[in-house]
Amino acid sequence: MLEATLRKHRDAGRKLLIPYLMGGMTDDWTQSLAAVVAAGADAVEVGVPFSDPMMDGPVIQEAAMQSLQRGTVPDRVLNDVDRADVTVPVAVMTYYNIVFRAGHRRMANSMAQSRVSGAIIPDLSLEELDPWAVEADAAGVDTVLLVAPSSPEDRVERICQRAKGFVYAVARMGVTGEQSDLGGDARQVVERIRRYTDVPVCVGVGVSTPDQAAEVCEVADGVVVGSALVRRLLTDGGPEAAADFVGSLRAAID
Repeated sequence: MLEATLRKHRDAGRKLLIPYLMGGMTDDWTQSLAAVVAAGADAVEVGVPFSDPMMDGPVIQEAAMQSLQRGTVPDRVLNDVDRADVTVPVAVMTYYNIVFRAGHRRMANSMAQSRVSGAIIPDLSLEELDPWAVEADAAGVDTVLLVAPSSPEDRVERICQRAKGFVYAVARMGVTGEQSDLGGDARQVVERIRRYTDVPVCVGVGVSTPDQAAEVCEVADGVVVGSALVRRLLTDGGPEAAADFVGSLRAAID
């Protein structure tokens, strides 16, 4: 469902918008989830909180800790997604410790049963992907893979051959977080990915403003925006603030 939906929108000429929310970070997080969908999201990335989120910067880390302190566990995030008023595909972003502890088949089936159609596991390497990916494929969960500016060319090709849902083009080296200047890496990463696949390509990590979203969408099929949205929710912005921000991103990339 994730890849099919994104391909359909892309082929119709629409730029793809994928906001990120941390599951369980507030009492009303599922209302924020519904609000960003209503504001124009084509899919949503939902984080499962983890105590050592190696790819994430301080904003996402704070959201994860807040969620964990509220007693959030993976099954609760999935149950919340299943009950939420969401009409677009949901991709869960988590770390491999959580997947391994649950078991590949159990986690993949739990995602599918909760209407989750994609998974992003950034610390699971391509060389060790198959035990998870085989179960995910069987459950109908697309495994989204990342390409970084530092990825060697042969590795980019192999990642693109295995990626499903979309290819996550990392705009800059480092952890997630808002940036005033994205630099020129995003364009180069997208161009390298396009040599090997026609799976939709979305740029994330550092994209923080409507202008930056529009800039990366000049070369990419879409954009993933996380820290800038989560920061608004951490400061008690709530669903209305989330919708306003995502609406501004939608307007910019359109």
